Amino acid sequence: MVERIGAVSQDEPAAGAAERDERPPFMQRLLDNPFLLLFIGVTVPTVLYLIWGILEIAQIPLSPS
Repeated sequence: MVERIGAVSQDEPAAGAAERDERPPFMQRLLDNPFLLLFIGVTVPTVLYLIWGILEIAQIPLSPS
């Protein structure tokens, strides 16, 4: 029996087509998008510091008048 190198069986094209039709997982799509990562990297700290600042200002006691 002679085995050819690089020979493709009848099952492989169908399996390859099915693999190409699958969407990548959510985390892979998220990490592959640099602009989304930039947006998240700027927005999350900004929102957290804003909330932290509001909480700090709310904790300042009122002066007696």
